[in-house]
Amino acid sequence: MYRDGARKSIWQEEIRRFSSDAVLNQAFDVAIVGGGITGVSTALKLQQSGKKCILLEASNIGFGTTGGATAHLNNFFDTTYNEAISSFGLDNARLLAEVGTEAIGIIQNNIRSFNIDCDFEEKSAYLFALDKEQQKQLKDIVDGASKVDVEINYTEEIPFPVPFKEAVVIPGQAQFHPVKYIKALCEAFQNLGGIIQGDCLCENHDEHEEEIILKTSKGEIRAEHVVYATHIPPGMSLLHTTNAPYRSYAIAFSLKDNAYPGDLGYDLADPYHYYRIQEIDGENLLIAGGEDHKTGHEEDTGACFSRLENYVRQYFNVDTARYSWSSQYYEPADGFPYIGKLPSSKGKIFTATGFSGNGMIFGTITSKIITDLIVTGSSRYEKMFSPSRIKPIAGFTEFVKENAVVAYDFIKDKLFAEKISSLAEVKEGEAKVVKYEGDSYAVYKETNGKMHLMKSTCSHALCEVRWNSAELSWDCPCHGSRFNVNGKMLTGPAVKDLPRIESESEL
Repeated sequence: MYRDGARKSIWQEEIRRFSSDAVLNQAFDVAIVGGGITGVSTALKLQQSGKKCILLEASNIGFGTTGGATAHLNNFFDTTYNEAISSFGLDNARLLAEVGTEAIGIIQNNIRSFNIDCDFEEKSAYLFALDKEQQKQLKDIVDGASKVDVEINYTEEIPFPVPFKEAVVIPGQAQFHPVKYIKALCEAFQNLGGIIQGDCLCENHDEHEEEIILKTSKGEIRAEHVVYATHIPPGMSLLHTTNAPYRSYAIAFSLKDNAYPGDLGYDLADPYHYYRIQEIDGENLLIAGGEDHKTGHEEDTGACFSRLENYVRQYFNVDTARYSWSSQYYEPADGFPYIGKLPSSKGKIFTATGFSGNGMIFGTITSKIITDLIVTGSSRYEKMFSPSRIKPIAGFTEFVKENAVVAYDFIKDKLFAEKISSLAEVKEGEAKVVKYEGDSYAVYKETNGKMHLMKSTCSHALCEVRWNSAELSWDCPCHGSRFNVNGKMLTGPAVKDLPRIESESEL
């Protein structure tokens, strides 16, 4: 299995390519774009409802965030229940509380129905405050949860060797192997008559009264409805100003003393650290995550792994770091995800994004929401998760801040490029955005001197890309598009590669 980064995640051995040929010249009820947990779960649910579906994936199943997740399953979220009450009211906060429980139930039902072996385990989760400020946060979390009937209990002990001031335990959580799970869902989808087309990039769409024509790298595909399960859909829409792309880092460690904590753990630092274990080839490994930052806004991404590893080594008896990887998620402006009809569409194109660090849960509940919207025309979650909403009270500050960052990036990158006068300044093993004869280029020079040279402007919104040294990728700081060293698109919303400048010379 391939994924959207140079580093190997703990899940990558567990998938094969799914694809079908000769799917053109067919009409479908629904075309689902994106082969992560959101797209695969939604495709299966729609196929079960009697719709004729095709799932389109630009690379392979699990290529994006699902293949880089840490796969915690929670009924508490990055947005606390008190924050949800303040921004959306008590009724919507109670509805949010039901999302976690319902999503975990959907996963369990799929596991039972299709006899899926995906290492699913029910767990308790521990939240722990490391200082007085975090104690205040913890009290707020407990207070909000009590208002929506989510059980959280104070505890004197935690199964993690991290000094803490105060802690709580939350029963009814879970974990699983995300790639084993979506692989099995793909098989179930195909067995029900669904079609999967891998290596098929969806570039844009034309929406007509009776059908939508998807323009893809394999030709045109016609469908009555389209679901974009790609974080941000192609093109420009309201979603590009209400979501901000972030990177998160994870490392899987073996421990010398075999003192692996059996439950899920989270501190309340900013950014927070999180823990779980996973058995691989008969051996337990501790997965630790953290060091999140806005995509393209960390000069040395390799240092993020170093900081995370050093932090874990302070408290755990670490033997070896077996796997290390990073992944991308999107933060919504007002704290709630965007799931439903695509803004500015005619009502037959759907999207799902803004999941924060809760992608397994929100990706799963998307299958229920969008299936209900397509099959019955309504969903109990429709209004609260509407992608067309703008919440000036809850989200206006973040809304303005993210748009200001986009404008600042345009200016800052252009000024930076002006300071670089020659390609000769790029050393072996180095990457830069450079100015050469009036144009800006993204340049990466391998240790053997081979030069990879391409235009540095992301095709989506014309921002200048920045180098991600940890994943060997060019990342757009505006909307999160990512490209490999040859300029090939790894992550949307861009649908075009960076234009490559062919040269036989090694400068």
